[in-house]
Amino acid sequence: MQVAVTGVSGFVGSEVARALLDRGYMVHGTVRDPENGAKTDSLVSLDGADKRLRLFAADLMKPDGFVEAFTGCDVVMHVASPYVIDVDDAQRDLVDPAVTGTLNVLNAADAAGVKRVVQTSSVAAISDEFEDRPYTEADWNVLSSLARNPYSYSKVLAERAAWDLVESRSPSFDLVVVNPSAVFGPSLVPGLNTTNRIVADLLTGGVYPAIVALSFPSVDVRDVAEAHVRAAEMSSATGRYICSASTISMERTVAVLKENGFDGYKLPKLKLTSSLGTFVTRQLARFQPPGMRSLLETTLGRTIRLDTSKIRADLGMEFRAIEDTLVETAEDVVRWGHVGAQP
Repeated sequence: MQVAVTGVSGFVGSEVARALLDRGYMVHGTVRDPENGAKTDSLVSLDGADKRLRLFAADLMKPDGFVEAFTGCDVVMHVASPYVIDVDDAQRDLVDPAVTGTLNVLNAADAAGVKRVVQTSSVAAISDEFEDRPYTEADWNVLSSLARNPYSYSKVLAERAAWDLVESRSPSFDLVVVNPSAVFGPSLVPGLNTTNRIVADLLTGGVYPAIVALSFPSVDVRDVAEAHVRAAEMSSATGRYICSASTISMERTVAVLKENGFDGYKLPKLKLTSSLGTFVTRQLARFQPPGMRSLLETTLGRTIRLDTSKIRADLGMEFRAIEDTLVETAEDVVRWGHVGAQP
């Protein structure tokens, strides 16, 4: 099987590429600049990359470039998409790249005669304000907007655009979507991604001065990659797949890091997890940048429950314990130099 991976130099894309190479597949990876060693050196050093990895120049906002990368491929894994919480212009910086990029990729996949597209979406497309019930693949986020959780809005629009294209055009490929929760884990590439930055910021102090009533449905990047590969390999895979190990609170995250050798860092000590503490946090959230403010206002005090029975039954997925993943993430941000050695 020959597989194309968009955004192959990213946190998730690089792990997807490694999983494919480990299976013996040929991989076509798209990056903005294949000659940028800072972005590609870690990719070309992967086992099997010298013979089975080719890099192609492609930009999400430009339709040309992808057809060449996808030619001869059986599957396209569309992983590339911006993931930032606060931006200057949500339409320009989040929505346009996500939606236009998705359509450019899918049009190119159709032109190249690809048989299957596996698209990376997010649980942000499932909901952005979770009620006290399990959420399934049948749920859709209908609340996000440019003003409210614009990242979530971009994921909703991008995934909707993909399904609309498939339903209206009957392209050469069928579509399978993976909806990961917050993705943590050791990184193959040097850049610090948005989710691993949470762990780095917990260790260095300042960004999170207190432990608040936040919970994150989370998953290991290696499990996300495995889910993508299985979604490509298994002809029976269909529809959407929530990809999440478990939900972990900020309080438990800090405790896990302390218990596993990171107690010398500036982990937050003050707890604002009570009802009063949550009220105080909501008031303080008003002074945060718009993206973070929306995130806090819609998630504080909520325990998010995701039903992963479909991905377990259809794809046979099992997940690493998120506590172990968070410890490995902390070790990794130190290894890459994003956080200094423990005092």
